[in-house]
Amino acid sequence: MTDTAWEPHTVVTEELIDPAPVTALAALFDDGLPAPAPGDPLPPLWHWVALPRWSASTRLSVDGHPFRGSFLPPIELPRRMFAGGSVAFTGEIKVGDTVRREAVVESVTEKNGRSGKLVIVVTSTTLYTPDGAPALTEKQNIIYREAAAPSAGTAPAPEAAAALVPAGAPIVAAGADTWDFRTDPTLLMRFSAATANAHRIHYDWPYATGVEGYPGLVVHGPLMTLSLAEAHRLSGDPETVTELEHRNAAPLFCGQTASLRARRTESGKTVELFGPKGVEGGAGTVLELTLN
Repeated sequence: MTDTAWEPHTVVTEELIDPAPVTALAALFDDGLPAPAPGDPLPPLWHWVALPRWSASTRLSVDGHPFRGSFLPPIELPRRMFAGGSVAFTGEIKVGDTVRREAVVESVTEKNGRSGKLVIVVTSTTLYTPDGAPALTEKQNIIYREAAAPSAGTAPAPEAAAALVPAGAPIVAAGADTWDFRTDPTLLMRFSAATANAHRIHYDWPYATGVEGYPGLVVHGPLMTLSLAEAHRLSGDPETVTELEHRNAAPLFCGQTASLRARRTESGKTVELFGPKGVEGGAGTVLELTLN
C-alpha cells in the first residue's frame, strides 16, 4: 500500500550528457563500434548511462535503492523489477550537451497477481535539447512485488558464472541476425557502477538468493535492453530509430546462456533476447524499433 499523503510531483534538473559514462559503456560493450565522442549523437537508450543519478549513501535503503517516498511513492513491497517502457525520439541529443530533464510519476496501480500483491508505477521523463526543444519522451514501468522464499539456487554461482565466459569475449558477439549474449559478475558490477545502480540483486549473491529469493545474480533489465539496441547498431542498419518499446517478460541470471535475434516487421524491426527458458516459452526481453 502507498502512503495517502504522498503526491506525485515534477522534478526538473539541468544535466550534462557526460562523455565519461558514455565512454564507459562503449568500453563495457567493447564490440568494435567507436565510442561516441563529444558532439556525436547519443545512441538510442544511452541516456540511461549518460545521466546517472548518484544518491547520497545515507539515502540508500537495505536493498541498495534510494528510500522511497520522495520522487517514487513509499511502497512497502520489497522486490523491484524494471518491466519495460517506451521512448519517442523527437530531436537529437549530443554527447557533451546540457539538457533539461523533467520527470514525474504518472500513475500508481495496485493489483493482486498470481504471485501475490504487486504495485505498478509508471514514470514519465522528457529531455530537452540546449535550445529548449523536446528531444526524448520516455515512460518506464516499474513493478514492486512481495518478498519471496529464499532460493536454493539453480543459476550458476558467481565463480561458475565467471568461468563460463571465455577470456576476451565481448558481451554481444557479432553476427548477422543472431548474436550471443554473455554475462559474468564483472560485467554486472561494471554496469551497476556505470548507471549508479546499487541494487544488491546484481552483485550480492547472498542477498539476491537469501533475501529476495532469486536463484542467482540478476542481469539488469536496462543492460538486456541496451544490448538489444546495441545489436541493432552492430547490424549496420542505417535507418534512424524514431520510437521504441521494450518489455522484460522474464529475468535472466548471470552466467546463463542467451542469444539476441533480429527480425523485420511491418513497422520497423524487432530484436529479442532468448534465455534458457525463452527458447521454449518466448523471448525474455523484446525491443521493438520504429525506423525512419
